[in-house]
Amino acid sequence: MTRVQLIGRRQFLHRTLAAAGSCLASNVLAQTPGARPPSHAGVTVLNPRNRVPVALIIDDSTCLVNLNRFSVPQFAHVRGPGSPYARLPWREWPVEIPDAFVRRFGEWCAGHGVKGKYSIVPFPACVGRLDRTLPGWTQAELDGSIDLVRTLMLPNWDIHPEMISHTRVIDTKTGHPYPEFTEGFMENWLWSKGRSVDELADYLTYALRILKNIGLPCEGITTPGGFGSMARPQLAQATFESVRAVFGAEIPHYFRDLFSEGDKSVAPLVQNASGLDGPDPRCVVHTIACTGDWTGGWDCTAPGGADRFITPDGQSGRLVDVINRGEPALMLAHWTGIYFNGQEVGFKIFQEVVRRLHARFDHLHWMKLSEVSRYWAAKELTRIELQPDGVAFHAPFACSEFTVSWQGSVAQPPELRAGPSISRLQEVASPSKLVPGSWWRDGSRLVACFALPKGASTLHTA
Repeated sequence: MTRVQLIGRRQFLHRTLAAAGSCLASNVLAQTPGARPPSHAGVTVLNPRNRVPVALIIDDSTCLVNLNRFSVPQFAHVRGPGSPYARLPWREWPVEIPDAFVRRFGEWCAGHGVKGKYSIVPFPACVGRLDRTLPGWTQAELDGSIDLVRTLMLPNWDIHPEMISHTRVIDTKTGHPYPEFTEGFMENWLWSKGRSVDELADYLTYALRILKNIGLPCEGITTPGGFGSMARPQLAQATFESVRAVFGAEIPHYFRDLFSEGDKSVAPLVQNASGLDGPDPRCVVHTIACTGDWTGGWDCTAPGGADRFITPDGQSGRLVDVINRGEPALMLAHWTGIYFNGQEVGFKIFQEVVRRLHARFDHLHWMKLSEVSRYWAAKELTRIELQPDGVAFHAPFACSEFTVSWQGSVAQPPELRAGPSISRLQEVASPSKLVPGSWWRDGSRLVACFALPKGASTLHTA
């Protein structure tokens, strides 16, 4: 569904919200960064492997159900016969996005190194719960579809619940939609406004447990439409509490917003950080998309096309702008538009976008949202100190491709020391060859890429 495009422990949040009152335009980006280590003068944390992260964020996906076919009549009922929803030809749309397409899409992406996030709506449009039964499909078909996601998609994609139904709000005590069939009881619209952390965490937990029941692990959540847009601090904390409670994820993350144009940063927001020097460091990461949905839209509207992402010559387009400034280029698409009622319009557009990206850039790094989130948490929350004999780190979170740069000389190849463990980094001839366990020298500037361990460690150069 169309989401808000941004322009621009518990008691603490409640007091803040009480003082702030209703959500105003001036604090639409309100967040609580939480604790931060002292600044590390002389050392710069670069992108992982000195490359630019890229990812595809897929919304509105689930098993078998073509979500827009079943969502539109519910939206039209709430908004009325004069609404745009009432004019959509939903009866002509297929009821299913077949697993054969999921397989073709997943295999193509795996073959081209594409990674990202793939939603699984747990109770899609109230058709049926994925951990119970899906009316219209056999149990064998449902089980096979879930297994396909588990085996094909999981290696390269984070799985998120996109709330519970993506349409009507579910009473978590009964498991049924609330009887009120109004905007105030639709997930996409007003229900989340003014909800407490506890209420949102209970709702997210219900969704997450369905996915846990079918063996799909989650480190994050996606919001449908406007869900959480008027309860941002509560959403951040509720995400942390629910994802950690159900799956024990160390660094929960969520996708709620995007900037599709302009110069505002699209770097992830590391929020609610605490306990950085203790045994239980905490934070939640808000990942932000940088494009609009230009692959066909949730309702199969005319697509913006590949040129809006990147032009044929690779010289302009939103992705080019973001990549050139070194920020994560997280693209948005909707599964219903990727399939496009069997025409696969969005898939074809995305394939062309990937072709152009790989032809234009040689320093991209496809990552899952959980990987991007972990990197940004390590980047912002690791205490770093430049010393005469190297660089010292104290990291609340481990990070497999941590990459830093500093001015210095080397009497010996850098060694990563963490307790009794010592590993020597291997020198590479160019920054494009950086991998974990390597370093590169550019005059007096040193760049090292390594697996940052949790806790204390040191890069020794003397």
